[in-house]
Amino acid sequence: MKFCSQCGNPVVQRIPDGDNRPRFVCDNCQTVHYQNPRIIAGCLPVWQDRILLCRRAIQPRRGYWTLPAGFMENGETMEAAARRETWEEACARVESLQLYTLFDLPHINQVYMFFRAELSDGEFAAGEESLEVQLFDERDIPWSELAFPTVGRTLECFLADRRSDLFPVRNEPIEALRAHYKNL
Repeated sequence: MKFCSQCGNPVVQRIPDGDNRPRFVCDNCQTVHYQNPRIIAGCLPVWQDRILLCRRAIQPRRGYWTLPAGFMENGETMEAAARRETWEEACARVESLQLYTLFDLPHINQVYMFFRAELSDGEFAAGEESLEVQLFDERDIPWSELAFPTVGRTLECFLADRRSDLFPVRNEPIEALRAHYKNL
């Protein structure tokens, strides 16, 4: 950040009085600009035991497969964001959403939340941010072509959990992802 969004003057980075972290501060209008993690909300949509994945049409990781997900917007709940992203990326409606995985990625200032969900009617199509959208049986998931470690780990957990039909909410530390995915 270089300029204050309140008055347009240059900002400096320092620890404000009463705080313990460096922040961008405008010495002209005294505004403290807080920068907080971005929340990514998405779904693991299922239709008749198959999982819906989207091939990304945008960077990062264009051409790789992912679960429908994206940045939460102001004024949205997590569930509303997950539904919206599923509609935008896969033209699919989902129901019975239940929070499933939560991953903190402090090194990139993001928090990922995936909901288990059922496709409402089995209909889907590629949205603007997807090259294609497809339902996958467990044996056909393109593991080596998944876009993000959070997606791979969510799928691994889901496939293991559905064998026992128990789906606890999983909140794994970043180290668990790093152990599974060396390129993180």
